[in-house]
Amino acid sequence: MRVHVLLFAALREAVGAKELFLELEAGASVADVLAALESDHPVLGKFRGRVLVSVNREHRSTDAPLKDGDEVAILPPVSGGSGSVRVQVEPLSLDALLTEVRSPGCGGIVTFTGVVRDVSRDQHIDHLEYEAYEPMAVRELERIRAEAQTRWPKVRLAVAHRLGRLEVGEAAVVIVAAAPHRPDAFDACRYTIDTLKKTVPIWKKEFGEEGSCWVEENP
Repeated sequence: MRVHVLLFAALREAVGAKELFLELEAGASVADVLAALESDHPVLGKFRGRVLVSVNREHRSTDAPLKDGDEVAILPPVSGGSGSVRVQVEPLSLDALLTEVRSPGCGGIVTFTGVVRDVSRDQHIDHLEYEAYEPMAVRELERIRAEAQTRWPKVRLAVAHRLGRLEVGEAAVVIVAAAPHRPDAFDACRYTIDTLKKTVPIWKKEFGEEGSCWVEENP
């Protein structure tokens, strides 16, 4: 059988391609894809045990079975209704998200804006580049928003994340949570940014005075 493999960020750079097609035996699993990739591209060994995998845009474990024609995305560690979610190349607008969630019944609105800082890990930063597996990133953001609205039913939530090149001081992510009372708005906003950094397939590359590198953790 034949599967379509997608690679992102540091994995894409290591292999030198953003997509590959693999021929596998019937009954092969995600683990077989990872083994075949590492066999063909030994440099991927340094990512062993640290990648996530999706099959047809759904997270899957390494023992998940595959079928002919499946899309298998190999995801390096992430750098991390009422309202919306989006990923975009265009600059982010806090005002636009505020407009989406404002309501006469919401007395508390909490916002979070993550911006590009000029120093990271003791080196001066010139700019950042963000890359995403966009269809899955949007789906995961929608899942996070739905989960937040399940936990805090009266919260209205909007999230936007920037892609591409960002200069120091530009907004990379904006989250707006509105609720009748401020505790729910604070809690939903904090939950959203903390979960986004862990699960959404968006990656950050820093360009600084000592060169460039992909960032796997965002404190």
